[in-house]
Amino acid sequence: MTFKTIKNICLSFVALLLIFYPSKIDALSHTWVAVPKSQYGEQLWDKNSIQKNQDGSIRVFSKFIPKSTTNITQDILYTMDVNCSENSFRDIAVGTNEFNEVKNQDSVWKNPNGDKLILDVIDQVCTFGN
Repeated sequence: MTFKTIKNICLSFVALLLIFYPSKIDALSHTWVAVPKSQYGEQLWDKNSIQKNQDGSIRVFSKFIPKSTTNITQDILYTMDVNCSENSFRDIAVGTNEFNEVKNQDSVWKNPNGDKLILDVIDQVCTFGN
């Protein structure tokens, strides 16, 4: 076999590999929607991640971006449930590199306690999800 033949076989193999085994990508890319910023940073939620739970609440991916980012304060990714009728939420899982890194085993419904970012996420998600 010549070098040219081996090269063509390798290139064909790589092309087939890329076609039949695509790199890890989400089935749906994120479509982030920002709520008005606060003094602490900004909060976004993903339109493509919305799903209705059996109890009537809405599950959504959310991301908090602090005003200043360091090794300690970095973007935080949340999988959260929103209860539109009670105006409450619960964090199902949290992560810094990807969603659902750390599952919250005893997730309870919480009142946003005046947190403007969370209140705006609840409002927008409930409007969009219903």
